[in-house]
Amino acid sequence: MITPETFEFDAVDDVVADVAAGKIVIVTDDADRENEGDLVMAAEKATAASVNFMAMHGRGLICVPISNGRAEQLGLKRMVAENREMYSTDFTVSVDAADGVTTGISAHDRARTIQVIANPISEPNDLVQPGHVFPLRAKDGGVLRRAGHTEAAVDLATMAGLQPAGVLCEILHDDGTMARLPELMRFRKKHGLRICTIQSLIAHRRVREKLVEREQIVKMPTDYGDFDLHLYRSKLDGSHHLALVKGTISPNKPTLVRVHSECLTGDVFASRRCDCGNQLHAALRQISEE
Repeated sequence: MITPETFEFDAVDDVVADVAAGKIVIVTDDADRENEGDLVMAAEKATAASVNFMAMHGRGLICVPISNGRAEQLGLKRMVAENREMYSTDFTVSVDAADGVTTGISAHDRARTIQVIANPISEPNDLVQPGHVFPLRAKDGGVLRRAGHTEAAVDLATMAGLQPAGVLCEILHDDGTMARLPELMRFRKKHGLRICTIQSLIAHRRVREKLVEREQIVKMPTDYGDFDLHLYRSKLDGSHHLALVKGTISPNKPTLVRVHSECLTGDVFASRRCDCGNQLHAALRQISEE
C-alpha cells in the first residue's frame, strides 16, 4: 500500500518560504479524501506565466480560495443556495476583473482578475459576474476546521505574511485522469517544486499557533477555596472554555491538572446517571489541598 510516509515531503517552513517568494508548490490531501495534488500559490503573486503554467501542466480548474472576510468585502455570493458537492467546496459566482481584461480567459486576463481579488482595497465594482475565475470561500480556522485544498491555500498565503487569498489547480495526467502520489513526486522533480501534505499543515499549525485567547479573569469563591476563573475563546469556532486556577502556577514545579469534560446534567443537576459532578468536586478538593 502506498502511503504519504513512502515518499519524501518538504518541511512546511520551506513550502511557506516558497509561497512567500511567489513560487508554486504542490499540496496533497489524504488518500481517503480527494486523494489529489494541487498546484498552489499566493494570489497576490499570480502572473500570466504562473497561470499559464497551471493551465498547461496542472490541467485542472484554476480557482482562487479566499477568506470569508474577503468574500464579503467583494460581495461574492455563493454559487448555489444548497451545496451538494461531495466535499462541500464553497464556490462563489465566477468573476472577471472589471478593467484591464479582454475576453477574461487568457492567462493575462485571469492573472489580472486574481490580482484584483487579492488586492485588499478592491471593492465589488472592481469585478463583474459571471466570469472566468472561480473564487472559493475557505472555512474560518483554515485546515484546522476543514482539511481541504481551499483552506490549505489560504493558510499558506497567510502563513507567508500575504493576503488571505491563494490560487490552486488540480494536477491531471496527460490522459485527463487524476495524478496520484507516485506521479506527483515525478511531477515535483521534473518542475523543481516543493511539496507538502495537508496533514503536515495541520500538525504545523497546532504546534506553532496559539488557538485560544483569554477574554476575562474573575475571582471564583468555592467550597474548596478561592479560584481564578479564566474564560478562553477558541479562534477556530468561537466556543468558550473555562479554566479554574488555584494560586500561582510556576513553570519550574509540577502542576496538578484536571481536564474535565463539560456535563450539564452531572455538573449542575447532580444526575445519578453519571459521576461527572463527583469527579469535578473531587478534583477541586484535591487541587485545593496541593
